[in-house]
Amino acid sequence: MKKITTIAVAFLMVLSLNVNAQEFSNLDKSPMDISSYPKDYKDANKQMKIIYSRPQLKGRKLSKLAPNGEVWRTGANEAAELVLYADFKLGDTALKAGNYSFFTIPGDKEWIIIISADLNVWGSYFYNEKNDVARITVPVITGKESLEAFSIALDGSDNGVTMYLGWDTVRVAVPFTK
Repeated sequence: MKKITTIAVAFLMVLSLNVNAQEFSNLDKSPMDISSYPKDYKDANKQMKIIYSRPQLKGRKLSKLAPNGEVWRTGANEAAELVLYADFKLGDTALKAGNYSFFTIPGDKEWIIIISADLNVWGSYFYNEKNDVARITVPVITGKESLEAFSIALDGSDNGVTMYLGWDTVRVAVPFTK
């Protein structure tokens, strides 16, 4: 009888574990994405990648989602994470290969780009200017079409990698040089 009770308890434990293992969370409304250079995943010699979440406009104004003059996480959810596989320069500042947080301060005519030593940061709520590694100001260009989802693309040349940020009709180019 003791053996049957032990088997029955073990069976119920396994059954309850299977039920709990099948509880999945809902899909994220701002899915995570990665942009890398080179883009070809067959190329093992990556120079840079950025991991970020892609918020959608959904009828909202960009100025409400990424307000001018305020530090923005550059996407949704966690702050964007920049991974440099090689040394670069942002403006006059040398950046060593490594992991960084990527923040921006949007503006009508220019955006401030911020590379921070802080990692694993949720949003920009805990942004600390003391941990900035580099800052550069770049001009805003107006695109011809509106992008519903915030997007980042990387494009390289012999001189370095340019990061393109786009959302709604706002376009920003961030030059990382070698």
